[in-house]
Amino acid sequence: MSVTNLVFILSDDQGQWAAGCYGNDDIHTPNLDRLAATGMRFDRCFCTSPVCSPSRASYLTGQIPSAHGVHDWIRDGNVPPDEEAAEPAWPAVPYLEDQATYSSVLAANGYDCALSGKWHLGDSMTPQAGYDRWFVHQRGGGPYYDAPVVRDGVREREPNYITDAITDEALSFLDGLAEPFHLSVQYTAPHSPWTADGNADGQHPPAITARYDDCPFKSCPQEPMHPDATGLTRANMGSHESIKGYFAAVTAMDRQIGRILDRLEDRGVRDRTLVVFTSDNGFSCGHHGFWGKGNGTFPMNMYEESVLVPCLASHPGRIPAGETTDAMVNGYDFFPTFLEYLLECVPDGYDGPGRSIVPVLEGTTSETDDRIVAHSEYGTVRMLRTDRWKYVHRYPYGPHQLFDLANDPEERTNLIEEPGHADRVAAMRAELADWFASYVDPDLDGSQFPVTGRGQHTRIDEETPGEGVFHPRD
Repeated sequence: MSVTNLVFILSDDQGQWAAGCYGNDDIHTPNLDRLAATGMRFDRCFCTSPVCSPSRASYLTGQIPSAHGVHDWIRDGNVPPDEEAAEPAWPAVPYLEDQATYSSVLAANGYDCALSGKWHLGDSMTPQAGYDRWFVHQRGGGPYYDAPVVRDGVREREPNYITDAITDEALSFLDGLAEPFHLSVQYTAPHSPWTADGNADGQHPPAITARYDDCPFKSCPQEPMHPDATGLTRANMGSHESIKGYFAAVTAMDRQIGRILDRLEDRGVRDRTLVVFTSDNGFSCGHHGFWGKGNGTFPMNMYEESVLVPCLASHPGRIPAGETTDAMVNGYDFFPTFLEYLLECVPDGYDGPGRSIVPVLEGTTSETDDRIVAHSEYGTVRMLRTDRWKYVHRYPYGPHQLFDLANDPEERTNLIEEPGHADRVAAMRAELADWFASYVDPDLDGSQFPVTGRGQHTRIDEETPGEGVFHPRD
């Protein structure tokens, strides 16, 4: 078997619409466009959950949140508690402890593994999941200057722009990695904040921000406020400066991705390296009348802008260049795909819903028979998405939704109460229930927990079986 390396690049809160290679003429992303031109662009890649921590856990484990137990963004358990904190102290815990990840399987098979950037899956102080080299954000987000990080096991503040610092550390790791290697680069961009002061120049490099001074932002309609919109909307709806900051964060990240691609080429390993770029979840910058992702509304939402993410895969000589595919892909598919692509096998014990898309990547098929449905969940909210229809179920009482995406791609008309669709609703409801029943761990089933979108405090286990685990609505 020939050596194949893996560089996995993950952005934070980037909707699929926020990249030039997906047809957005407003935004400047020449290096994402470069990846698309040298590889394959996936037009229907869905996050497993439209919020960061559960989605990231699913990329790593190939499991749904109701099997790995991370149901909301991790509010506590990232670092040891601050004794002076106003809120109750929660201990640092590794949320994925004892769970197989694709990175731990690679490490066990001789891969040199490094992580630079956002972890946000508990106990940021301790290298885990097979990663020996470890430079991470202490939590999940925050200022772009003076960001809290863990370097060499020590908590400190990073004075430089965090997007650049993540890349600097990644390139330092890359120079020391032996083949075969896996480098995971996980940016906090373009997560908020976008406009608050970070240093004298603001949150993002002024030259990049200025690029968008006169941009019309056609891709970001500032619609009337959604009745269920949460806090980010009130702070950012209609703000030209907020949209500038979001776009600047993407472009600044894109520049750093170019540095990574250049280094791979300079080292002479680009033709032996699979490079995959995606995001943890989508994002709305005014679409549907709110700013945010799944928890940009309450009840949480499953709009296309929240669940549809960019996905680019490039490996010269193995993945066809400049191709696009409509194959349905979900975050839980990355675990089996990476392992089949790199190791030519998936562990016998893997029991998740993920399916390898290696045949799609290699161009031997454009779609497989079982790739016609995508599923996502966020606490009590679950989605079933087919080529044409989307059904959203909210346990226990709703409101539920049915959208005809062929005739209503912007999801304006909820058909759930239309008598003519009663049979379709019943069939999709049963299909969704059956599918989730096949993959949930009954002790971790998100439909039974009060997930609010306000964060998860600790791991669900025998001592904390759900009560007090999730932050209540304020």
